[in-house]
Amino acid sequence: MSSLTRRISLMGMQIDHVTEDDVVATIGDALARGEGGWVITPNLQHLRSYSREPALQEFFEQADLVLADGMPLVWASRLKGTPLPARVAGSDLIWSVSEEAARQGRSVLVLGGDRRTGWLAMRNLHERFPGLRIAGMVYPPYGFDSDPYALDRIVETLEEAQPDLVYVGLSFPKQERVIAVLRERFPRTWFLGIGMSIEFVGGKVGRAPRWMQRSGLEWVHRLAHEPRRLSRRYLVQGLPFAARLLAHGAAARFTIEAAHDAVAEVAEAIEPQSAATADSQLA
Repeated sequence: MSSLTRRISLMGMQIDHVTEDDVVATIGDALARGEGGWVITPNLQHLRSYSREPALQEFFEQADLVLADGMPLVWASRLKGTPLPARVAGSDLIWSVSEEAARQGRSVLVLGGDRRTGWLAMRNLHERFPGLRIAGMVYPPYGFDSDPYALDRIVETLEEAQPDLVYVGLSFPKQERVIAVLRERFPRTWFLGIGMSIEFVGGKVGRAPRWMQRSGLEWVHRLAHEPRRLSRRYLVQGLPFAARLLAHGAAARFTIEAAHDAVAEVAEAIEPQSAATADSQLA
């Protein structure tokens, strides 16, 4: 997107150097021009999968916005010396993008979750932002992503509804596979892969207190509420990978600084020689 500034690299993943306000402005401006896009909000788990499964990397390369939804990614960028300005969480973005969409009188469709939670989420968003138009809700059955007929029915629903925004709340990387298919069919629509954010907005799952979100401890809150489901992801897989990521950031900074020092030394060595050559030519 032309309004973006630059991207920084973490273990090969290119992440946009933007704030939440930048993202909202980018999406709002694109909608005003009749242009769609794709937002991915990777966290530590996504980066781990990205580094291990090359087949997933294409999704992040296709996305228009890749946002750091996880404080470990922000910390690693700082250690590397290429600091991201802030965490941009999908669970916050669903509110701020909806506010901008309501200001423009745009429509939104929810894809994923269960019927009750999706309905409550849309009701809560519409009550907060009355200008937001609800285009519809789709609750695909289990295994739908490998069923071409089920995907065709989703396409038909979107063709009828013509939403400006689609909030896709599926598991990773299922939601990315689905968006990759839909994105090409609907070039004027923005697709936001927001995982379980619909459950937060619908009140099915409570978010951590703000101080835990800001300090990077939101995962502790989730682990305490779902230990059986999340203990392996966070403790067995997440913590060791987080340590590896932070070490990678620190090592990358050391390498970059060493390269800068080497270049400076070469420049200093060349400068006197250049000056001497110039003096001899003048003589």
